[in-house]
Amino acid sequence: MQLGGLPVETDVSAGVWVSAGRRRGIPGTVGALVPAVFDAYARVLHPAVRYDGDDDVEVGWAEVAEYNGTVVHPLAQWHALTHGPVDSQPPVWDDGPSEGHLPVAVASRLSDVLRAHTTTPGDCLFGRWDGFGYDLPHPDVPPRLLLRGGRDVVLVHGTVADSVRNLAPEPHEQSANLWWPADRAWCVVTDIDLVSTYVGGSAACIAELLASPSLEALPSTPADPVSDDGDPVHPRPAP
Repeated sequence: MQLGGLPVETDVSAGVWVSAGRRRGIPGTVGALVPAVFDAYARVLHPAVRYDGDDDVEVGWAEVAEYNGTVVHPLAQWHALTHGPVDSQPPVWDDGPSEGHLPVAVASRLSDVLRAHTTTPGDCLFGRWDGFGYDLPHPDVPPRLLLRGGRDVVLVHGTVADSVRNLAPEPHEQSANLWWPADRAWCVVTDIDLVSTYVGGSAACIAELLASPSLEALPSTPADPVSDDGDPVHPRPAP
């Protein structure tokens, strides 16, 4: 069996360290997504989109915040920045950041950074949440890596470059929700309910990621809250 053209792993034991690490994290924090075993952490923001004819143009959170008189900071939350929830704010953006999915272009730029910070770029595991359904009619076949909070994933094997793969059958589009190299030098998590992706790695890896002009990334810690109402600078408006 394959997902996105990559072979499915029938032995999920290589991911037990992730499962165990997430269980030790406090629910609702970064540490419950990315194991608290790394020197440093970062949060990569998923861009919004502006339609320009037939093209989709990435719109960073900083541009959206400037338009709304708010500010991007490490604990910023999308709806707080936009005084939302709102569906669009033309002419700045027409579609919000993708939820639970790391856009292909961002995944490519992220993998360009991460490739240099692992000794095993050709040996990576990717997990896709099994709750999407799609092509998984049996609850136990293939085996799942069990993750707290109903986030169980099916694992596939590939290279760091495969981070751009669509792991869902067409016409659906779905990135990996979890990926790491065999040497465990870093770990990437795109939770199904979030519009940003969290990365744990070495201090040098995270420093390069944060400095990359092609990514909108912020420093993070395992204790940081990830909920949509966790913005202490711009509390989310009441419904």
